[in-house]
Order: sequence, then C-alpha cells, then structure tokens
Amino acid sequence: MAMYRKLGKTSSQRKALLRNQVTMLLNNGRITTTEARAKEIQKIVEPMIALAVKEKDNFDEVTVKAKVAQKDKDGKRVKKEVDGKKVTVFDEVDKTIKKDRPSRLHARRQMLKTLYSVKDVPTENQGKKKATKTVDLTAKLFDEIAPKYADRNGGYTRIVKIGQRKGDAAMMVIIELV
Repeated sequence: MAMYRKLGKTSSQRKALLRNQVTMLLNNGRITTTEARAKEIQKIVEPMIALAVKEKDNFDEVTVKAKVAQKDKDGKRVKKEVDGKKVTVFDEVDKTIKKDRPSRLHARRQMLKTLYSVKDVPTENQGKKKATKTVDLTAKLFDEIAPKYADRNGGYTRIVKIGQRKGDAAMMVIIELV
C-alpha cells in the first residue's frame, strides 16, 4: 500500500498540483477540489499550520537605523543638487524588525519549500502590472493563521462534500481552514 495517492499524475505533476493547491488554500482560506486531492492537501497543510503555531512567538524584536528617502506632498522623492548632479535626500529612521530565532527560521524555510509565491492584484487595478503586490504566505502563516489556532490541538482544516462532478462523477469537496 502506498503512503500517498498518485492522483493519476507523474511525480512532478503531482507535486506541482499539491503545492499549488496548498498555496491557494492558505492564501484564500478555502478551495473546491476532488475528495482525493483534498485529503492529500490536508496531509500537507495540517503539519505546516502546527509548525507555525509552535514557532509563532519565537523571534526577537530588534531596532535598526534605516535610511528612508524624503518625500514631498505628491509622494515623490525630494532631490537636491550636489556637484551638478541630482541626489535623493535621505533621513535616518529607527525601525523595529522581527529577527527570527534559528528554529523559526528553519520552519520558515521548510514552509517555503512547499509554498509558491503569490501575487495579489487589487480589483480596482486589474490589468496594471505595477499594481501587483507579492503576498508573503509564511508571514501570513505566522502572523494571522497561527494566532487563530494557538489554543487548538490539530484539526485546522475541514472537508465538506458538495456532490459529484458532472463530467466524471468524481466526488467534489470544499476544503477550508476552520
């Protein structure tokens, strides 16, 4: 007996499919898929969320000095002339950043092995390439999803059957974060 379902795909296709569906589940909170795929997705997502819950508070806050460009009222960078060249004017600002401890860093890298990068496009800026933003799913796991499940011992996903698909009668389900 196999430890996983082959899903009628080669290993590279199967890995890509599962990575994509895990990424979309964590990004959107719920997806519709077949029952066999949902059970495989659940095997990947549950340990990932458990790892995020375990490591959610494992960081140090560090204050660093950063150079930030001055901006005018229109949001454009302020420039001044030095030796005949226009140079951007910078201010030094103290910023507080989260510095991961080694175990949290390892957990982050383990998650990044599975997750794809996601680009988010606001609805009012559809079709504009500059309006896209990259979503950091590992940060979302640590900052949003893990605190939600901190007092829960497993069972982070739910599978709800919605009926058979019309074409091949495969059982369709919704898998969602509880």
